[in-house]
Amino acid sequence: MAVRLDHGDDDLAEVHEINVTPFIDVILVLLIVFMIAAPLATVDVPVDLPSANAEQQPRPTEPLYLSVKSDMSLLIGEEPVTEEGLRAALEEKTGGDREQRIFLRADKTVDYGDLMNVMNSLRSAGYLKIALVSLESPSAP
Repeated sequence: MAVRLDHGDDDLAEVHEINVTPFIDVILVLLIVFMIAAPLATVDVPVDLPSANAEQQPRPTEPLYLSVKSDMSLLIGEEPVTEEGLRAALEEKTGGDREQRIFLRADKTVDYGDLMNVMNSLRSAGYLKIALVSLESPSAP
């Protein structure tokens, strides 16, 4: 509360103006706190990636599936393959055509980092066209 001193009267008159400077300071501090805290709050968001409701794309006549099982074993089609032998097995299946799309399927329990390692192996082998396969979920009305 502000007080105006007037030497002519013995009564002190009140000034009816609000000092907004402290209010603005508090708002700016809160703004900074929320700007810093908002990106950190998204770290613990649970993400369930195995199903999608995207429009189904046409599949090739003979798609080449690379499957990653829950125990991190790899299969090309139905044939097991090691991570070291992945490049040679892909060359054999595709006939050296690096433009062929590889359909990557992974178990729901496979760690995201492990899946990225498999994708990096595909990329280092020269296969850049990778499609992630998921379960089809019912479309929303």
